[in-house]
Amino acid sequence: MNQPATPSSTPPLVLGSTSVYRRELLQRLGLAFTTDKPEVDETPRPGEAPSALAQRLALAKAQAVAARHPQAIVIGSDQVANLNGQPLGKPGTHERAVTQLRAMSGQTVVFHTALAVVHADTGLLLQDMADVRVQFRDLSDAEIERYLRAERPYDCAGAAKSEGLGIALLARIDNDDPSALIGLPLIRTCAMLRQAGLQVP
Repeated sequence: MNQPATPSSTPPLVLGSTSVYRRELLQRLGLAFTTDKPEVDETPRPGEAPSALAQRLALAKAQAVAARHPQAIVIGSDQVANLNGQPLGKPGTHERAVTQLRAMSGQTVVFHTALAVVHADTGLLLQDMADVRVQFRDLSDAEIERYLRAERPYDCAGAAKSEGLGIALLARIDNDDPSALIGLPLIRTCAMLRQAGLQVP
């Protein structure tokens, strides 16, 4: 005897990132999710524009994790700072952070935060990007040194945490998705997850 059909369950949600910043942002939505490291080479290609780099890496991260979790809805995201057409990634060291902040002093930097949502089982693939224009103050070497010693933002693109002490380095922020600068544009994320069939809120 055939059993009656049961409604399909909601697919699991996976954040394709080990970033503590993205995890904390996604937790704001109250959704159950797990994280998985994407293992993607983040080296820019010759002549690759910063916005194209961010988009490519966000999609690559989502697809890499979706290959291991085909039943899940997977979020991939990447952020690249754009200083006059040149990409600035995570500095990794104090010396590179000093170099980045000196270069950004008095400049407008565009932070490209790309987003991809993939559900391998259904073939769903969504992409979007939030751009944030950040005007840096004129920074002295002493200010840069004090900031870096206090916050150690070596895992942040552009070496500045706007959600922390890094806000003191800035003159202005222009954006339409406030969490984008921290690493995950939640307005766009909510819209894309609803498209993927999740209830938010």
